[in-house]
Amino acid sequence: MSDQTKEIEFAKSPSRRTFLGAGSAALATAAFVGLTANAQQREDTRKAEHDHSSSNPGQENKPLLDENPSSNVPPPTDHGDIGPIWYSFDLARKRVEEGGWTHQVTQRELPPSNDLAGVNMRITRGSFRELHWHTADEWAVMLDGNARVTVLNPDGTMFIDDVSKGDLWYFPAGYPHSIQGLGPGDGCEFLLVFDEGMFSEDNTFLLSAWLAHTPPEILTKNSNLSQSAIAKLPTEELYIFPADLPRSLAQDRTAIGGKGVESPLRYTFKMEAMAPTKKTPGGDIRIVDSRNFPVSKSIAASLVTLKPGGLRELHWHPNASEWQFYLAGKGRMTVFMPPEKARTMDFNANDVGYIPPVAGHYIENTGDTDLVFLEMFKADRYIDFSLNNWIRRLPPEMVTSHLNIDETTIEKIPAENQAVIAG
Repeated sequence: MSDQTKEIEFAKSPSRRTFLGAGSAALATAAFVGLTANAQQREDTRKAEHDHSSSNPGQENKPLLDENPSSNVPPPTDHGDIGPIWYSFDLARKRVEEGGWTHQVTQRELPPSNDLAGVNMRITRGSFRELHWHTADEWAVMLDGNARVTVLNPDGTMFIDDVSKGDLWYFPAGYPHSIQGLGPGDGCEFLLVFDEGMFSEDNTFLLSAWLAHTPPEILTKNSNLSQSAIAKLPTEELYIFPADLPRSLAQDRTAIGGKGVESPLRYTFKMEAMAPTKKTPGGDIRIVDSRNFPVSKSIAASLVTLKPGGLRELHWHPNASEWQFYLAGKGRMTVFMPPEKARTMDFNANDVGYIPPVAGHYIENTGDTDLVFLEMFKADRYIDFSLNNWIRRLPPEMVTSHLNIDETTIEKIPAENQAVIAG
């Protein structure tokens, strides 16, 4: 199977759930204060990191240490404190309902992330995330399974579509929408990203709650509902709830009015099926923003696949902070900030990463399988600068003055923005 058509591995890490199943931001902070002698082993590692100075005769969380060897005893190139850049959905409390569950990583869990928040949700076959709308724009990627989504436009036209693994959708703030799990499997699981850092999935506008808190006489006057019909309405929020499977997509589109009410805008996108934006021996990157997904005005994204040993090259983004979600594999990221601050963390499936605006960084695949992750930005366009590309576009004597390397050596540096580099 070619790299272009290869299915993305959206695997979760079962071992992590055994010890990270219930937690909070406080738990994560406390855990990483205790991380000790498992830093990267490099020739220039400080002497103290090789002797008893870094030993811990007391308590350790060994599974957490093994998955985060670069945290508390970092590589010698790390320096200072840039704040937290890691959290995991496996630490976030799940809200479990009949028909599915949800949990979230917001600015409450990852304080520096004031632009974006994420929600991981599961809906079983036939079940609904009920009709609702938000104060924030919603960008989503289907991680597993299938769903039917609907969204209403202000002009009264309706968009309805089925989405599968690797597909995206985007719903603007205030636009009413729904999500329903489909077959042939048992529903679906997806990641939602919102352009508000303090967003809460528990604080959305729900159809059921609005009707439950509207006087019956108003409902009669507004919608011609009889007393017997009003008596059947929900008396509390539904949120996630089981239901029968819908009819076919074609039948539902016909039932709501067919072409006469069809949305002129498309709110879904086939990300997994698109050709890579850039592809090298080290992996590939697929970029989705308002240029190829026009409705996505406030969130841009890229799907990155790094082969073992591959590197998401040293780069930075001039227009937004970066919120990451790790889908598969093992990786290590270092973030650079002034003055002379650098922080390294390790990442696994189901982890969230954060990079402050315009901060330099790289991500390396440290495992023996593909590392797959999403980069997301509160922006209408994806923009990045490559360190290699910058150096090669400068006059050679300028580079020599700064880096003390000759022109022959400079020419060995890749001249173009490659995005991903082979190991």
